[in-house]
This record gives sequence, structure tokens and C-alpha cells, in this order.
Amino acid sequence: MQDKMMDAFNAQTRQMFEPMRKINSLMLNNMEKMTQYQLEAMKRYSQMGTERIRSATDVEDAESLRDFGAQQAAMMNELSQQMQEDARVMSEMSLEFKAEMEKLFGEAGKQMADQASSAAKGEQPAKASSQSSRKS
Repeated sequence: MQDKMMDAFNAQTRQMFEPMRKINSLMLNNMEKMTQYQLEAMKRYSQMGTERIRSATDVEDAESLRDFGAQQAAMMNELSQQMQEDARVMSEMSLEFKAEMEKLFGEAGKQMADQASSAAKGEQPAKASSQSSRKS
């Protein structure tokens, strides 16, 4: 009888913590994905900056300064487009994460509602036997 109670307790505990485990896993995966993307973006931006510094060291006269200015304008346009793309990708990742979280919370809510209705119907014999054994 005690083995049945322990088995029921273990099953209930697993059932209780399963939604939390799924949410934590989802959050960790999302954090990892977003961090990786941000590191890649930072690398792109730093490479662009390094290229501009190298180009600036090549300025020797008025003509090369004019060329550098033109390249600078083109680079700023490229940087603006890259930042917009990065913002779009991060926004998509956030929306995907939000949808997955909503799905998990919906599943957890349904599971809790099912457990509550089962408890209301008296379908948890392990709890009842546990209480009856204490009364004895």
C-alpha cells in the first residue's frame, strides 16, 4: 500500500513539474538562440567598423578623402539596412517565443483543469487512501 502511495505521489509530482520543465526548456532555448544571433550581429557590426577604420587610414589627399566620404555614406546605408534586418529577425524570434509560451500555458491550463475536474469527481484514490491511512 505504501508503494502505491509513493508511486502515486511520484506520478503526481512529475505531472506537476512537467509544465514548468517545458517552460524552462523553452526559455533557455530562446535565450540561447537570441544570444547567438546578437553575438553574430555584434561581429558583423564590429567588422564593418574595423573596415571603416582601415579605410580611414588610407586617406592621403583630398581625392582619397572624397572617396572615403562616399564609401562612408554607402556604409551608413548598408548599416541602416542591416540594423533593420536584425530588428526584424529579433522581432520574429520574439513572436515565435510568445506563440510557443502561449501554447505551453494553454496546455498547462488544460491539464490543471482536467486534474481539478478529476479531483472533484473523486478520481484520485492515492490521495483518499493516504488520508484514510492517517485517520486509522
